[in-house]
Amino acid sequence: MSLLRIYDEKGRLLKELTDPEEIAKELEKLGVLFERWQANRPLSKDATDEEVIKAYEDEIKRLIERYGFKSYDVVSLTPDHPKKKELREKFIKEHTHSDFEVRYFVEGDGVFYLHPDDKVYVLHCTAGDLISVPPNTKHWFDMGENPSFRCIRLFTTPEGWKAEFTGSGIEERFPKYEEIVR
Repeated sequence: MSLLRIYDEKGRLLKELTDPEEIAKELEKLGVLFERWQANRPLSKDATDEEVIKAYEDEIKRLIERYGFKSYDVVSLTPDHPKKKELREKFIKEHTHSDFEVRYFVEGDGVFYLHPDDKVYVLHCTAGDLISVPPNTKHWFDMGENPSFRCIRLFTTPEGWKAEFTGSGIEERFPKYEEIVR
């Protein structure tokens, strides 16, 4: 189940939403796109990346037309990934990108932390959720100690994911993945 919690910068909870439509409206105020998607055909657990793309091709084309994305791919991370700790430590630090950060969760989940103003928006994304974080928005991502997700990513730049870390340390004041998903 999708969950949005809004905190002040000191980590005090201000608001909590679980209805996807309410979450989308709240995030839209920040320029963040949040949608729920469904595959246009059944997908097996062992579907290839190409089959995943094909199952969501209408939504992908719609976003390409709207935002001018140039490329897309499918990324997966499992609990047995040898670099899971290193990857978590990289993503969990507040950063920005010159490109959108777009993730559609085909399977699994993760937590995005958005810090566009004097609040922090903590969004637990689950299978079926799409989030599009606008360029230059301060944010971070926590996939937990034992990540398990498969996502479609879309990019407007050839470089793809390139972070500019803020060094603020604000991420230390907020609940980690394990606390959010309990």
